[in-house]
Amino acid sequence: MNEKLLWYLWKFRLLNSELHTTSGKALTILQPGLQNTDSGPDFFNARIKIGNTTWAGNVEIHVLSSDWFVHHHQNDPAYDNIILHVVFENDRDIHRKNGEPIPVLELKNQFDKRILEKYNDYLRNLRRIPCENDISKTDYFTLLSWLERLTIERLEMKAASMNRQLELHQYDFQEVFYQKMARYFGFHANNDAFELLSKSMPLKIVAKHAENLMQIEALLFGQAGLLSARYHDEYPRKLLDEYRFLSSKYGLMPLNKKVWRFMRMRPANFPTLRISQFANLIVRSSALLHKIIVEENLNNLNTLFSVKASEYWERHYRFDVPAEKKKSRKLGQSSIDILLINTIIPFTFIYGAIHNKPDLKEKAVEWLGQIKAENNTFTRLFSALGIPAENAMHSQAMVQLKTNYCDNKRCLECAIGHFLLKR
Repeated sequence: MNEKLLWYLWKFRLLNSELHTTSGKALTILQPGLQNTDSGPDFFNARIKIGNTTWAGNVEIHVLSSDWFVHHHQNDPAYDNIILHVVFENDRDIHRKNGEPIPVLELKNQFDKRILEKYNDYLRNLRRIPCENDISKTDYFTLLSWLERLTIERLEMKAASMNRQLELHQYDFQEVFYQKMARYFGFHANNDAFELLSKSMPLKIVAKHAENLMQIEALLFGQAGLLSARYHDEYPRKLLDEYRFLSSKYGLMPLNKKVWRFMRMRPANFPTLRISQFANLIVRSSALLHKIIVEENLNNLNTLFSVKASEYWERHYRFDVPAEKKKSRKLGQSSIDILLINTIIPFTFIYGAIHNKPDLKEKAVEWLGQIKAENNTFTRLFSALGIPAENAMHSQAMVQLKTNYCDNKRCLECAIGHFLLKR
């Protein structure tokens, strides 16, 4: 037994219909109160009826009543006005400072023991999902509403992370958006390298050359540390000459090329192609953040991000290394979806939150619902358990559910866990 389960039983009133205090008086829970997640009593503003008297105030919950002294509540004035002490086992009488006994509700025999058995199973088993043997029994409406709430929760977490970065840049939305966009152009393997690249070359420099693709590519490839001294092909020679001039002008120092990953990657994900695609997006899409904020149609964003690497990359994977056959240099739909899910939509959400524009937050959620569900370990796991993801809103919710609830055994805070336990 732990206090979390006792909080849960009290909060949702999963107790016997007829309750009595340890002194034998009839007890009715009118309102369990608001759970306190900070210091102080566990529930504020509860309303109960003991005998014929109605009480309003705070409730404290412990496994053993003697925990009152373990937690030193006897020395804290905040606990002197407790109207009810809820415990699993009453092993010691508790009194207020004036000697008056605090009413006690002992729960040891006041709830269905199958709840405890099920909860202990969830806590102790080593399954990937604690409730994976039961999860398919979840009511469909409960499941859908919980996935929607988890989607919002995940967007709020991403927004909080972005907000910290915005604070560091004095809320320069354009700069932070540029860095976030660059990061996710790394498509997992090179995320960190792309973010380092964007930080080594601020947007204010990039913006001065945004109409010249050769200069943008030169800046990006040069800063990435991917331009060396000798080339046979004309394209990299021009990039190198351009970068030498621009790096001298702006006092730029390139990254170590070792930060980039090429090994065990599909050629379409090579950082050379991704850097060229990113350069083409910069040139093609001036005032990109503004366009995203005012855009209503997700299909128009798909078109906006449907960029190609420069023509040279149709026949190359690396500089001066010809490919055996011609290949696509276009950013694929799955890659566009990654950018939308991880950058565009969270940024739209936080922009709406900071500027008090709830319509932008709603638009962000709606866009997630229009994107194809991600195919990853999370969605495959839940699909195998009979819960397929219908769209990206669901797949993002499943990431949130697995990493923030299932992995941490937060079954009592999960709507699915609540549904299954109260059954």
